Amino acid sequence: MRTTIGIDGNDPLKGQSYRFALRIVKLCRWLQEECNEYILSKQLLRSGTAIGALVHEAEFAQSRSDFLNKLYIALKEANETKYWLYLLYDSALINDKMFQSIHPDIQSLLKILVSSTKTLKEQVKH
Repeated sequence: MRTTIGIDGNDPLKGQSYRFALRIVKLCRWLQEECNEYILSKQLLRSGTAIGALVHEAEFAQSRSDFLNKLYIALKEANETKYWLYLLYDSALINDKMFQSIHPDIQSLLKILVSSTKTLKEQVKH
């Protein structure tokens, strides 16, 4: 069995966003192979994997403002990902079980990113 090497156990947001990106990759692969769906799956793949990439990129931000900006962009990508998941569900490309499995993950990421950006925004002001 393969082991996951890209998860940082010291940072919950980095770990959660990475695990979510892995789920998105697998879901998109399934959509392409089983449903021959390429347009929406590519949109979902782009936005769903960008969340973790931006969180990881923020680690080496040039300033606190740059860090906040990267997290804001990750938040926007998470919101877009939620949109694509809703669209896939409402168009019956993913079933209820699949949607109910992944929906809590995106909701959790959104919650963490909203909280983090609010906190950081206050710190940047001072």
